[in-house]
Amino acid sequence: MIEISIFDVACRAANAAFTFYMMMILLRWLAPYLQLDMDSPRVRWISRLTDPFIRAMRKIAVEKMLLPRFGLIDYGPILALLALWVARAIVVAMLARATVGG
Repeated sequence: MIEISIFDVACRAANAAFTFYMMMILLRWLAPYLQLDMDSPRVRWISRLTDPFIRAMRKIAVEKMLLPRFGLIDYGPILALLALWVARAIVVAMLARATVGG
């Protein structure tokens, strides 16, 4: 019989959730280049979910990291993806360690 722990399920769910959110940010970032209308009712929810986090990352980029504002380079999505990547690695590692230890 296959044993599946609650931590294993949580580890996989956390990994999937972080990855899905990162994919939404990537889609939001590339939408102008892919000629996607992010105001369309079918995809408007992506903007609603990602914009607050991207705005926070933009604010951190300009105010805390003192990165210059460039017209073509948007630091918000880049920092958001980096922050989520690091957070995903930490959370999944902690849950995986709990799976092995539990």
